[in-house]
Amino acid sequence: MTDDPLELDSAAWEPRALYFLLTGLVIPRPIAWVSTVSEDGVRNLAPHSYFNVVANDPPHVLFVSTGVKDTLRNVRATGEFVVNVVTLDLVEEMNATAADAPAGVDEFGWVGLDAAPSVTVTPARVARAKAHLECRVVHDLPIGNGNLVVGEVTHVHVDPSVWTDGRIDPQKLDPVGRLSGSSYATLGEVFTLDRPSWADIADADPADRIPRRAT
Repeated sequence: MTDDPLELDSAAWEPRALYFLLTGLVIPRPIAWVSTVSEDGVRNLAPHSYFNVVANDPPHVLFVSTGVKDTLRNVRATGEFVVNVVTLDLVEEMNATAADAPAGVDEFGWVGLDAAPSVTVTPARVARAKAHLECRVVHDLPIGNGNLVVGEVTHVHVDPSVWTDGRIDPQKLDPVGRLSGSSYATLGEVFTLDRPSWADIADADPADRIPRRAT
């Protein structure tokens, strides 16, 4: 170990070392707790921490499966999935469903989670989750050792307990994000930061061009 900054040619490092580096830098990451169902009707539930929203009109989200596992096999077979939002009250159950269970295990039953029917797709929802995104697959793209799945959101469920003045209240939602290794994070301090308008800052002094955060 030296005091010199790390300068890295990614081709020079082993994939596992790069995994720890990237997942230590790109943090926190939202978690897609994806529920699917096989062609034979077996339910599956697994977390994926390469996840985000990619469009809102119409709404689309994406998640990435590293390798080909039950989640990916199921979405390829049926074209459907549900993203269950991971909150602090469900983080232990979510973590349990990350176990490398044999193919064909129903994680809902194995972890003891109640399922709720979806409205527009076949896979069930996690009944205790505070929000769910029902999705139909529109893209399935292999990238490196990952498989990027894009789904159009066809129905959204949101528990009324997380609303404030017609919008999601992040502190009421209490989401959990993934860090590196076995570490997770909650929201912690929440602050606001107004987005600047060029018309307001173009002629301002440099020190006045930067909006300051408010807690």
